[in-house]
Amino acid sequence: MTGSDNDAVAIGIDFGTLSGRVVVASVADGRELASAEHVYAHGAIEETLPGSGVRLPRSWALQSPQDWVDVLRNAVPAALAASGVSPDQVVGVATDFTACTILPTTADGTPLCELDDLAERPHAWPKLWKHHAAQGQADRINAVAAERGETWLPRYGGKISSEWAYAKGLQVLEEDPEVYARADRWIEAADWIVWQLCGQETRNVCTAGYKGIVQDGKRPSREYLAALNPEFADFNAKMEHPLSGLGDKAGEITEQAAAWTGLNVGTVVAVGNVDAHVTAASGKAVGPGKLVAIMGTSTCHVVNGEHLTEAPGMCGVVRDGITPGLWGYEAGQSGVGDIFAWFTKNGVPGSYAEEADKRGVSIHQYLTELAAEQPVGAHGLVALDWHSGNRSVLVDHDLHGVILGLGLQTKPEEIYRALVEATAFGTRMIVETLTKSGVPIEEFVAAGGLLKNRWLMQTYADVLRMPITVLTSEQGPALGSAIHAAVAAGVYPDIYAASEAMGKIERNAYVPDQARADAYDELYAVYEEVHDHFGRGGSKALHTLHRIATEAAK
Repeated sequence: MTGSDNDAVAIGIDFGTLSGRVVVASVADGRELASAEHVYAHGAIEETLPGSGVRLPRSWALQSPQDWVDVLRNAVPAALAASGVSPDQVVGVATDFTACTILPTTADGTPLCELDDLAERPHAWPKLWKHHAAQGQADRINAVAAERGETWLPRYGGKISSEWAYAKGLQVLEEDPEVYARADRWIEAADWIVWQLCGQETRNVCTAGYKGIVQDGKRPSREYLAALNPEFADFNAKMEHPLSGLGDKAGEITEQAAAWTGLNVGTVVAVGNVDAHVTAASGKAVGPGKLVAIMGTSTCHVVNGEHLTEAPGMCGVVRDGITPGLWGYEAGQSGVGDIFAWFTKNGVPGSYAEEADKRGVSIHQYLTELAAEQPVGAHGLVALDWHSGNRSVLVDHDLHGVILGLGLQTKPEEIYRALVEATAFGTRMIVETLTKSGVPIEEFVAAGGLLKNRWLMQTYADVLRMPITVLTSEQGPALGSAIHAAVAAGVYPDIYAASEAMGKIERNAYVPDQARADAYDELYAVYEEVHDHFGRGGSKALHTLHRIATEAAK
């Protein structure tokens, strides 16, 4: 990097579940000069379609492409204005997205939901990452792959998730064949938004590998797809496109995108990325053995390894999927912050809310204060963190939450504590599965909105028996994208150099307490027992309840 680059900045845009966030960062040291957020007008679409009011079935979750474009129109200009920098100082822009958030489009990239005759068809809309209504298709994808001995299946821990591209695509075919036929392209939102910025379709190696079953440069065979459904045989054609590496240049800002964002025509646009994976760069965790947990409404865990191994229940292992030259492993929990929000909305008496208001704190903060006063295990509870299904290590979204040990004396803060502990136990299950499978984990790096809760973070350190390094930026994915933008613009030769210069962390921010860690070992043993009983064949009760509820809702 030359001295003239000291005034240069990069822009990172993070498209989340409910909003988009933009960071303007110095390419010299990663200093965040400004940030801005745009809340989606339609949020996560889970009950009715916007405009028409068409009701959605159980386990559906959609988004509106207009919300994503509005981030470009509103948050990018706002962040630029707040930073005080001129468009001439912006060397590049990069984006990251939730995944698998995927949509059907025409050949020119027009979302099918924006066509007048398809606007009231749910399958024409983008399917948000947490759309779980394709579990039946995912089950068949897995069963047929296992039966045929498909070589790619072990790379995904033996199971493909209902959240991913093929399950969602097969659901469209089988439930709305007309929409399926009208879709020329089936594209990740991570790639679609880059298309809108630079006018060129690209496909990034990250989403293709983890969510699109691309291994060793190949997708599942035509013969395999035909075995799922004869009409599905040509599905690959909707996604086929040369893959681009992370940190590569996708193109340059078009006149239309310049009008939206206030950026100069010709500004470098980087290849798209996934929110979790891009955060490895801002957390200085692009090397092997550094696991990054992005903790928010859900949690995604990513870690690089030098060697290929098969880890049961992982979301995938992909060469170059996080950092070029390494094998990137991904795991995750479908619900974390969402579970806490569910409980505060539905399980807390009004008197608690009134007390929180009196004190001038949020209900989460009030419950945290009460929960933190309890000794480990005093509540007599253990919970399973499956309110949104289980992503890792069971890969089963028909599972749902469980709380054991409830009594007439149980208080809301005790349930709240048990739910927090359950998410920590779920993370420990993932970490132990990875290490037992031969993926060393030498450092645990935490990022995301849940870092604001210090008691929660200390609980994780105690449960994991590991020190926790924290990302000091509140916009980890957006900063990670800005780091990739600096690489795409040629400011740095590779992601290693850019991450070291621009990443922001505090090492050993939380250190486990020995006494609490010992106490949690005993509770974790109970969690493991219940986890395996309900999740690995000891009981089909949760699946039966899910089937009954689904049928009753029809």
